Amino acid sequence: MKTKNKSYQPVSPDNQKLISNSDMELISKQHLLEMQSRHTIRDFSDRKVSYSIIENCLRTACSAPSGANLQPWHFSVISSPSVKSQIRKAAEIEEQKFYNDIKKDEWLTALEPFGTHPSKPHLEVAPWLIVVFSERYGELEDGTKRKNYYVPESVGIATGFLISALHLSGLSCLTHTPNPMGFLSKICNRPSSNKASLILAVGHAAENVKIPLASTVKKPFKEVVSVF
Repeated sequence: MKTKNKSYQPVSPDNQKLISNSDMELISKQHLLEMQSRHTIRDFSDRKVSYSIIENCLRTACSAPSGANLQPWHFSVISSPSVKSQIRKAAEIEEQKFYNDIKKDEWLTALEPFGTHPSKPHLEVAPWLIVVFSERYGELEDGTKRKNYYVPESVGIATGFLISALHLSGLSCLTHTPNPMGFLSKICNRPSSNKASLILAVGHAAENVKIPLASTVKKPFKEVVSVF
């Protein structure tokens, strides 16, 4: 079996700085408080957001770890009113089918406390939409397919990086997963190797925006964490 020659990049001296345990605890606590202030919203302001801010957040997402470092993701970033309108119309068609499906009664009951409905105005009001695509396989220069590894896990991690970066930059977002999402590949002109994972509506919260009380209730820490 052939193996590739290994080469390594030295870690930057800045990353090797020793931080005391007490300072690390303060940093981690501050980050916790910052992230605990994050909430999903559904009502956006049309206040403009500079693309440079979105780009920095996307660069953060692209720094995420991935299977074999193949980075199996693509982010389609949309501010065009006409494209956002196309996405809203197509998404609402799928959403209406979902809400009309009696087989989804249990799921719809779970959604009731959050006040969701088939109408998705945020897809047009929010200044930016980011469609996250999973790249199921890549292509080499000669056109042959290259398998990507741990695609859902890798894209999930990158999306988490992105949501955190957006929040820490002072922006709000809403994750939206219309099902099926095939229309997004067509609108965003993505190849067959790409499959849409979700839409992120990104911007500033509308004035006097309200957050459903149900969304603030988290499971007890001891219920979701085991320490051995």
